Amino acid sequence: MAVKKSDLYSSLWASCDELRGGMDASQYKDYVLFMLFIKYVSDKYGDSDDLEPPIIIPKGASFSDMAALTGNPNIGDLINTQVIQPLVDANEMLARTDFPDFNDPNKLGEGNDRVDRLGRLISIFSSPDLNFAKNRADHDDILGDAYEYLMRHFATESGKSKGQFYTPSEVSRIIAKVIGISPKNTVAGTTAYDPTCGSGSLLLKVAAEAGKRITLEGQEKDVTTAGLARMNMILHDFPTAKIVAGNTLTTPKFLEGERLRTYDYVVANPPFSDKAWSTGFSYDEKGAITDKHKRFEWGAPPKKQGDYAYLLHIIRTMKSSGKAACILPHGVLFRGNAEADLREALIKSGYLKAIIGLPPNLFFGTGIPACIVVLDKENATARRGIFMIDASKGFRKDGAKNRLREQDIHRIVDTYRKGADAPGYARMVPFDEIADPRNAFNLNLARYIDTSEPEDIHDIDAHLQGGIPKRDIDALEGWWKVMPSLRGELFEDLRPGYLSLTRPIAEVKAGIEEHEEFRTFTAAAAGTFAAWRGRTDAACRAFAPGDQPKELIETISEDLLEAFRKVPLVDPYDVYQHLMDYWAEALQDDSYVIAATGWVAGAKPREIVKRKNKDGKLAWPEPGDYVLGRRRFTSDLIPARLMVARFFAAEQAEIDAFDVQIAELEQDLAEKLEEGAGEDGLLAEVIEGEGDKQKITVKALKARLKEIGRDPDMADEREALEAYQKGMTALDATKKKRKAADDALWKMVHDRYGTLTEDEAKTLVVADKWLDTIEGRVTDEVAHVAQALSTRVKGLAERYAMPLPKLEEEVDLLAARVATHLKAMGAAWT
Repeated sequence: MAVKKSDLYSSLWASCDELRGGMDASQYKDYVLFMLFIKYVSDKYGDSDDLEPPIIIPKGASFSDMAALTGNPNIGDLINTQVIQPLVDANEMLARTDFPDFNDPNKLGEGNDRVDRLGRLISIFSSPDLNFAKNRADHDDILGDAYEYLMRHFATESGKSKGQFYTPSEVSRIIAKVIGISPKNTVAGTTAYDPTCGSGSLLLKVAAEAGKRITLEGQEKDVTTAGLARMNMILHDFPTAKIVAGNTLTTPKFLEGERLRTYDYVVANPPFSDKAWSTGFSYDEKGAITDKHKRFEWGAPPKKQGDYAYLLHIIRTMKSSGKAACILPHGVLFRGNAEADLREALIKSGYLKAIIGLPPNLFFGTGIPACIVVLDKENATARRGIFMIDASKGFRKDGAKNRLREQDIHRIVDTYRKGADAPGYARMVPFDEIADPRNAFNLNLARYIDTSEPEDIHDIDAHLQGGIPKRDIDALEGWWKVMPSLRGELFEDLRPGYLSLTRPIAEVKAGIEEHEEFRTFTAAAAGTFAAWRGRTDAACRAFAPGDQPKELIETISEDLLEAFRKVPLVDPYDVYQHLMDYWAEALQDDSYVIAATGWVAGAKPREIVKRKNKDGKLAWPEPGDYVLGRRRFTSDLIPARLMVARFFAAEQAEIDAFDVQIAELEQDLAEKLEEGAGEDGLLAEVIEGEGDKQKITVKALKARLKEIGRDPDMADEREALEAYQKGMTALDATKKKRKAADDALWKMVHDRYGTLTEDEAKTLVVADKWLDTIEGRVTDEVAHVAQALSTRVKGLAERYAMPLPKLEEEVDLLAARVATHLKAMGAAWT
């Protein structure tokens, strides 16, 4: 059974986090990520037949050799000397500083504590599920994705300033797409560079968009983080990527002679507002920086704000037709003094192509909002404006951080590529407007894009005289374009500028939903989905072992998005998000299982085995789908409920009928218990417990019946006791029948799994599981959109349903009634 990606990632994190103890996550990650790295390279290259394998695994330095050290009192020192050092010596792209010290008592403890901790850490990565020697498909990033997953969690746990080694993958993906790299414009000599590469995720996303082997180079100031990047490159099958440690600004490592090397694509997420960037530079008496690489010809950035220093370095390392994208804090768009002069020079150069404003609190180590600055030297002199996108409102909460959704990423990239204005979201802003004295080269997005929501203003005249303001109904123009006659059937003129409903408020929803044009709209949306479902059913059924899950989801999701672009009123990105959410929940895991093992093998149930919990006691790690005797089973690909629904509906109906009978019998007994309770109740002598915990046992019933015998004075009690006893007997018998039917059902289900054909498995997975789930969610989305109209109309009608004269009339009426009552009681109201 292939391991599910989500299970692999979450179990790795949970196990590693449990072993962490009191160590800071920013330090513990180095040990965990090394373990993942050594396991991967040992599996993939340990027995390689290549004459020149990308990574050489010296004899005695593999993961299995390290595992053999488990329990050895000198395990930490032996890992350092017999595994890590030989690995570094045999591979010049690796450095000893890439890897942590496995003999450090301050981090791993001393004596038996260290031996035990390292032994348990090794055992996590010794799982059979982590054997990737044979079943790792080309371009399948399961190991690289696991590395990224762990890094994200470590960044989350590392706290302020220690999580900056990781750029959220969603932001990395946007950058890789907006710089324009693709298989169509990529050749063998294409180059990409990251001057502050961190763990390398940005470079890898660029490489993924390229779709081909390209030259990757990166520099990282932190030595340990540079090691993480090197390992990340290898895990993503880019062992030739060159990552070096060092300060990019003071000692750039990538040179052509004495000049900075230039690249086709440059990407970066430099430290925000680096206060120490200028350390190592010298200034002349005018405040200019002495720099042999001529990066600061436009002027010197502020000594305590390094954002423009990194930006100017990026510009200098771009080829004459180079593209670049850099993540910077919003302050670079509007701060004054030296930065204002640099910003003006940047705008006048024409290099600044676009600015994409991001939501706040996306990045680890800081909560401030940031933006993506997109640069393009090609055709810079012909550029006449800057394309601005304010995407600050598109995100979801993810713990303490915010996170971009799939729909947010897609909307940003689509909008950028089209370059078209979108009210409240994007604008092509001409240079003349930016240079206008009112703006003075200030690039604050709020100056150019109004993202505020329209205010729902109450109409005073409508509150005084009644009626629904016509302007509020006009604001629903999008609906009236789709359903032109619906407006006339819902409203009629009341007086100039005001309308009234043609029916009671309670009938508005039905009036809308029963209207022919409304039904046509919902039917069209349903037809669009049905057509997509047909195409997707065929595409999913064609998916076979060895195919790429990421290609499958890209194909079907793009098809869904394009299909719903033609459906009015429904946001196609919301529909797209439903599919992508389900991809993350289940479809991704399922498709990786199918790619690894096939449809039939992937559907076979696995037995769940008890494991020791944290307390050392055997416990079920998961509940399972069904039980056979004392054994529990589950199928990750085809839940048992789908098997029952398709093959055993009659048997399930019989069990459901038993459930109804059981509920009726239990209700009858509960009523009898309630009637017979109390001091004088006929069942008082056999009731045990108090309040909600009252009950009657079979033993108590038998004892009481024996006690009262055939005493004629106890005839009523005997009748009540026997009636209750009869109900208990019937309930017990029904429960036994239900259990027998249930046991028989699960035996049939278990046996049926073993005879599934590939076509049956595909129907169960594709039609019954995947597409039925997605259809339910998309149908709900369309219904939610449709309900918005009736909700708004009813809301407006209720808001102005009681104008002031009517309120005053009602108050007078109520006051008169109160006065009458007071007078009748002999009181007066003055």
